[in-house]
Amino acid sequence: MALPLVAAAALLLAVFVLLPLSYLLLLAVNKPASPQRHGGSVHGRRQRLPPSPPGLPLLGHLHLLGSLPHRALRSLARAHGPVMLLRLGRVPAVVVSSAAGAEEVMRARDLDFASRPRSAMAERLMYGRDVAFAPYGEYWRQARRLCVVHLLSARRTRSFRRIREQEAAALVQRVRAKAGAGAAAVGLSELLAECANNVVCRAAFGDESASGLFDGGDRGRERVRKVLTDFQKLMGTEPVGDLVPWLGWVDAVRGLEGKITRTFQALDGLLEKVIDDHRRRPPNRYDGDDHRDFVDVLLDVHKHDKEYGIQLETNEIKAIILDMFAAGTDTTSAAMEWAMAELVTHPRAMRKLQDEIRAAAGSTGVDEGHVAQLHYLKAVVKETLRLHAPIPLLVAREPPADAEVLGYHVPARTRVVVNAWAVGRDPAAWGEDAEEFVPERFLGSAVDFRGQHLELVPFGAGRRGCPGVGFAEASIEMALASLLCHFDWEAAKGKGSRTGASSLDMSEVNGLSVHIKSGLPLVAKPWVP
Repeated sequence: MALPLVAAAALLLAVFVLLPLSYLLLLAVNKPASPQRHGGSVHGRRQRLPPSPPGLPLLGHLHLLGSLPHRALRSLARAHGPVMLLRLGRVPAVVVSSAAGAEEVMRARDLDFASRPRSAMAERLMYGRDVAFAPYGEYWRQARRLCVVHLLSARRTRSFRRIREQEAAALVQRVRAKAGAGAAAVGLSELLAECANNVVCRAAFGDESASGLFDGGDRGRERVRKVLTDFQKLMGTEPVGDLVPWLGWVDAVRGLEGKITRTFQALDGLLEKVIDDHRRRPPNRYDGDDHRDFVDVLLDVHKHDKEYGIQLETNEIKAIILDMFAAGTDTTSAAMEWAMAELVTHPRAMRKLQDEIRAAAGSTGVDEGHVAQLHYLKAVVKETLRLHAPIPLLVAREPPADAEVLGYHVPARTRVVVNAWAVGRDPAAWGEDAEEFVPERFLGSAVDFRGQHLELVPFGAGRRGCPGVGFAEASIEMALASLLCHFDWEAAKGKGSRTGASSLDMSEVNGLSVHIKSGLPLVAKPWVP
């Protein structure tokens, strides 16, 4: 539904005529109640707020973000410093864009910044009981411990090896079928998304329930995939009305409310079916814990809550499962997509990696036993995540009390956002070639992305670091090794405008994760040992 032209014109006229007056009124009614909170002096000591670029009345700095906020914020940081104070409509936000700033937020002062701001989208779609967006408190501590110890531990991650190997083999077969059908190019982005989704589906729901969700063949599979895709897109969306209440009508015009309702109902029905299926199955049907899926574990916690130290009802189980999909599908496929794109545009690095993989795998094909030996593969994955953090602006933190970053005062209830994309390209941490794809920088280096080295934080760090890093890493490495073992790759002719060894268009598009705007159309040539 579009506003009539006359009405839209009248609205815009009213906005621009009234903005200056509204701003003066806003200043009049919002005078600082506490000098400490607004950078004034307390007991003779002045609090120094971070620098801030010029903004607009009411809108603040929203107009400066553009379609790719991580890039816009990095440009602003170059002009105003690695710690900036912005106003996103009515929401104050501090943006941190350096490794030194990330170190303070996620390690030195981790507890001060351990909470989250309220997320209306997470409350609507994830029952307000998930882990990723929960405020810091007892429920979050217990739920996160459950995820770390019982769902995503190293042992549990290893238990899903069969799933990862099978889905990587299925990915190879899908590529082979498309390449053999005479297609000029294989749309690899879609196949990578399907692979990542299948791995998480099977780990979360088990093979039996995952198969049941796809009743109806391709149509049923597409229906489930659409629901999960809509969920991921909505989780990457912030309602305009939450930032600028007087523009809340924009959400209504674009049908956001209806889409949230429809997606939630579809998700809830899907999860109800899976949980009911698990409850109807006989107990002790597995020989060991290693064969249980996520729903099995969560239902066991529900039955033995005193033993586990946390009480889980059905909504908590659903919310935690949705956390796995939000964190483990779109982000994983984005990382694989960017790794393949960088390798295609750097053929020397691709050949070096293929030689390593094929030497380890021989004529039998690659498995996870081989992957553990592939040091250059691990370097390629690290370098990809350095340059292309799947979620470039990490989920915001919110200090409940006044805090400090690099000597700047951060008032309580201010959103604090770490620009992981900018941190990964910080010349102070990575040198003059920080913008270049050079996997060799990680050979023999102890730097990793598990939260110990704050110059590389694609998964966050500290209390709020992603607990599924090991799960994601294993899925990414297995899929990439399989694709590079079985095929030689190049960009499809005539795609994009990039010059040099490849014509691949590397333009970005923003969402829950940042993907390649035009997808990944590649030519796959089967390799014969």
